[in-house]
Amino acid sequence: MADVIDAAEQEREQLNTGTKAVAETHKFDEASLARWMTANVAGFAGPLEVRQFKGGQSNPTYQLITPGKKYVLRRKPPGKLLPSAHAVDREYKVITALGTTGFPVAKTYGLCTDDDVIGTWFYIMDMVEGRILWDQTLPQYEPAERHAIFMGKIKTLADLHNTDFQAIGLGDYGKPGNYMGRQVDRWTKQYKASETDHIPEMEKLIEFLPRTLPVQERTSVVHGDYRLDNMIFHPTEPRVIAVLDWELSTLGEPLADFTYLLMNWVNGTISQLPDMKAHGIPTLDEAVEYYCKLTNRTELHDLNWFFSYNAFRLAGIVQGILGRVRDGTANSPQAAAMGPRVLSLAQASWHFAQQAGAEG
Repeated sequence: MADVIDAAEQEREQLNTGTKAVAETHKFDEASLARWMTANVAGFAGPLEVRQFKGGQSNPTYQLITPGKKYVLRRKPPGKLLPSAHAVDREYKVITALGTTGFPVAKTYGLCTDDDVIGTWFYIMDMVEGRILWDQTLPQYEPAERHAIFMGKIKTLADLHNTDFQAIGLGDYGKPGNYMGRQVDRWTKQYKASETDHIPEMEKLIEFLPRTLPVQERTSVVHGDYRLDNMIFHPTEPRVIAVLDWELSTLGEPLADFTYLLMNWVNGTISQLPDMKAHGIPTLDEAVEYYCKLTNRTELHDLNWFFSYNAFRLAGIVQGILGRVRDGTANSPQAAAMGPRVLSLAQASWHFAQQAGAEG
């Protein structure tokens, strides 16, 4: 599975770095946007130049350039959408609420739910300038700075999980309880709806995971896709200054977030390092110990179950992309090449399931 994650990381960096001219299918009335920003964004002053960030974000994302400041716009994509999909209002809500606590998110300026302005709902936030780090091994840094970056990444996630979500108005941001059960069900359904090949390991996982759900002891805001390249670090300090891409966030089991981050230690890029400690990266045990200290836990249970779940979830996500290839709604070479990844992820998931007690 490590080579799967490596390839995915390299592909993400190539496809997602920088901006481009706005795609024809994602263009909108820029004069209308400028009028809205003049009325609703404090301090806005044109003229306005619009660029589109590269990459395959499900919510198109734009860089807005003015003589005095840069902003970011995230919008629903044009066209017919599922009722609950592309909920930019939820992103805006969680970012705005977390911003009141000092948690590192971009400052928000406004949410527009009037389709007449640019064709879809959108929101405006700060353009945060800093470093996005794509290679998990951080080859450009010395061991001490690598260590500080990793510890900063873990601390930021712990800060999120420690946030009193009720106190900042996020008590209704997700359903209470049974988060893991709902997640397993969600990704099982996506996998089955998109299935292109029969994979025995996936069938065994679909039986094993819902039968062995761990007890949910805590509820917090969960990010849903917390990884190194979804955060911006300070230009010179090993400190997270903005966490990005909140479209999968909700209230749920914080260990789902943390163990997703830990996947790199067990089957990702950094797991291939010959001497992790000499490289400056905390070991898996050190990462767990630090997170436990920050979140007032004595230890973590069911790690292998969560590792199995995370690989299963990724298999469901990749299979969903393959299903769109099958249906003719995703035809990029990168999408079509994802077939072997589902099998690798399924096999990795089943390996962890066996470590967690699965038989067969």
